This record gives sequence, C-alpha cells and structure tokens, in this order.
Amino acid sequence: MYKDNNIQWQEGMYKSITFIVTKDCQLACKYCYLVGKNEKERMTFEVAKQAIDYILAREEEFTEQSVTWDFIGGEPFLEIELIDKICDYLKLRMFELNHHWFNSYRFNFSTNGINYSTKAVQDYIKKNFTHLSIGITIDGTELKHDLNRVYKVTGKGSYQDVVKNIPLWLKQFLNAGTKVTISSADIPYIKESVLHLYSLGIKQVNINVVFEDVWQEGDDKRFEEQLISLADEIIDKGYYKDYACSFFSERLGKPLDKVLMNQNWCGAGKMLSVDAHGNFYPCTRFAQYSLRDKKAWIIGNIKDGIDKNKLRPFLCLDRCTQSKQECIDCEVAEGCAWCQGENYDAAETPTIYQRSTAICKMHKARVRANNYYWNKLYRKLELEGEREEFEKNKKEVKHQIC
Repeated sequence: MYKDNNIQWQEGMYKSITFIVTKDCQLACKYCYLVGKNEKERMTFEVAKQAIDYILAREEEFTEQSVTWDFIGGEPFLEIELIDKICDYLKLRMFELNHHWFNSYRFNFSTNGINYSTKAVQDYIKKNFTHLSIGITIDGTELKHDLNRVYKVTGKGSYQDVVKNIPLWLKQFLNAGTKVTISSADIPYIKESVLHLYSLGIKQVNINVVFEDVWQEGDDKRFEEQLISLADEIIDKGYYKDYACSFFSERLGKPLDKVLMNQNWCGAGKMLSVDAHGNFYPCTRFAQYSLRDKKAWIIGNIKDGIDKNKLRPFLCLDRCTQSKQECIDCEVAEGCAWCQGENYDAAETPTIYQRSTAICKMHKARVRANNYYWNKLYRKLELEGEREEFEKNKKEVKHQIC
C-alpha cells in the first residue's frame, strides 16, 4: 500500500524515549506485567509538551544519532488523537530547532491491534508512515491467543477482533513482526501457534518467555519438546528459507565472551520514560503500575529535570555487578536474558543489582532445542548442497534473540 518506510532512518545508536500516554487497555491479559492499569491516568498534551521541550533543549546531553519516540499504554491507540498532536509538535520543534534528530527519528507502537483499522488510526498512519513502526501482538492460534488475551469486562477472547486487522497491517508494513509471550499454561501450543502465524503471512515471530517466577516443575522439559517439534516442522517443510522465529539463534547458548561481561542485557537507564504526571523513569518497568512489590523508581520530572544521581546506578550496571558467579561461569550463558525492572521487583531489597534467575531452566531448555535446530538444519543443507546459498541469504532472514 505504501512505499518503503525505512528510507529516512539512519543506522547507529538511538535514544529510546517513551510516553506512557494511558494506563488503560481494553484487555486484561493474564500474563501482563502491568499490575496497575486504570482508566484515570491519561497524559495531557501539556505534560507531553513540557517533556519534549525539556529533552529537545538539551541536545548536548542527548547525543545519540537517532531517536525512537515510543508510545505505550495500556493500549496506546486509545489515545490516538493525543498521540497525533504530540507527533505534530515533535516534528515542528525538531524542525524549528534544526535538531540533529530531525529526519532521523521513528514513532514506534506495540498495539493489541483491536483499533488498528479505525479511521483515526489509519489517518495517523498515512500521515506519519515514512517514520513509523507498528507491531501488533497476536499470540498464535485462536486457542493460544484467547487463553490469555481477554477483554477486561467480559473475559471474552480477542483473537477474532485482532486477526481481521492482520492483512491490512502486513500490507502496510511488509516486514512487520509480531511478539508472542509464553507462560506456563501456553507451552503446549507453541509449535502450532508459530506455524499459524506463518500461515497468516507473518514472517518474523519474536517470542519471549515471561521473566516472572511463574514456572512449574517440568515446564522446561515440555518447553524443549515443543521447540524440537517446531524445529522439525520448520526444517522439514523449508520454512527457514523465508520465515524466522527468535527462539532459534546461532548466537545462543555459548560461554560468555569477555567483552559481553561488561555489558548489560537491558537498556534501562539508557532509555527514558515519562508518565501522565510528568515523572521521568529509566524505563517504563520502573513506573508504579509496572511494579508488584516495590516503589516506583523516579529519576526526575518535567519541572525539575533529571536527577543524575538517581540515574547513576543504572549507568554502572553490567553483567558481573548483578549476576551470581554460577551465571557468569555458565557454559550456555550467552543469550540468557533478564529484565531490569523484574530484577528490581523480585529482589530481596530495593536494588537493581540482584538478577532474577526465574527463567534459568527455560533458557537451558531453549539452548538444547536450539542446538538441535542448527545441527539438523546444517546437516540438511550440506546434504542438499544449499549451505553456501543459505549463508548468503541469512541476513535477510534474521534468527535474532528477542
């Protein structure tokens, strides 16, 4: 429907700045980490304007080459009129200031997809398409999706209201990928759900297991079995040529490179979020509506600015400062992820330096299945004389860690 919308985006480091425009959502997803969703806390344009003015006036502090202006909720498209107004102001001010982010920015959304085809959303897309990224969350088959992604009022599944908008979305965003979340109850449906998403035309399926401590005895074994079965289907039927699933990555499951020990998996602290009250956070996961047991970690506000002393602990984070020695020495450590907000929420004390290891067994199960996948795939390619061609095309079909 539209031309390639990646032509204006520059490569390199970018700053991620998030507006929490609403804490409301039509859905009450059972695995959602947002424990404080409500209909009252909605951002005003005046708050957004003050945040923008603060950020754009400090070009020497925000030196990244590019910027992603991210809009989240709740469900961000519930506030599409506000977002449209915010984006107009952003474009105007970046132009007036001759800011280095002008023409090197993206507007980014992760949406439940329910309102995607409405006139207001479609008008916004047409207006901003050349600087726009939108991901629709659909969890797989109707059974898998409706197991968790249900309406908050009726408890009814939302699959049918989302899947009808997928063709339009894929027509507009040709290389769009979806994000799938796996919790304990979802494990039996992983294989059929990934294949179902492929059948809808979604070529990039990004999947995460939840970081919270929800896993039951034996989940890792069932998880591994599902992934091996999925690997067989992807390889035997040739899906690997045109489709990708983030559960399978060549970079996964190796001992840590020494360079990686000095890196943090999560970007908290390098990102910036602002809520309806004008408070700044190192990441949305540190806002109160994201936390079960801890108090919000506020690093400033639109009136007083950012308190660098409150931000400093995040800038000192690396893998070693928050991990147990067994995690650092683990033979399959590479690709084992964490969420800084969950680390904070699950810690025994109010610290970000205690890594949560709730997904340890799930990560190791994924590594075993991942090894199976790549061993089988390369045997097949060698036998059929296709390995060289596959290596050439690998950049087009990214097997990424999500």
